[in-house]
Amino acid sequence: MAGTFSQIYIQVVFAVKSRANLIKPEWEEQLYKYITGILRNNQQKMLAINGMPDHIHFFFGMKPSCCLSDLVRETKKSSTDFIKDSRFTGGRFNWQDGYGAFSYSQSQIDNVIRYIMNQKNHHKKKSFKEEYMDLLDKFRIKYEERFLFDWIQ
Repeated sequence: MAGTFSQIYIQVVFAVKSRANLIKPEWEEQLYKYITGILRNNQQKMLAINGMPDHIHFFFGMKPSCCLSDLVRETKKSSTDFIKDSRFTGGRFNWQDGYGAFSYSQSQIDNVIRYIMNQKNHHKKKSFKEEYMDLLDKFRIKYEERFLFDWIQ
């Protein structure tokens, strides 16, 4: 019997528009569960999700039939609607345009999960901007800083 076999592990990172600190501890767990449901409904396997008030990371096992850009677009749109419908923020909520996506091997899974689950402690030492640019550099992704997120100074 012929089949398709793959091991594709992706970490996705995206930020709240203008990097506003809108994701509150009181409802972040509900948001993470909702996003996990979006991935599950798209037949993807969530391995870890966590973040900060201004951005999130999620790490998942991706099926080869998945179109990453479509999945991220749906995740951002549906989670924005969920946040607005739940009235978690007093005003408007949007994710910033763009995202980072980084691939990992089987041997790196545990380290990436630990990294994502340790976001709160990690960001005591490093800003999101530093973290994001470090990821881009680590993965040798060429970029111009002016085309990255709208950074709050």
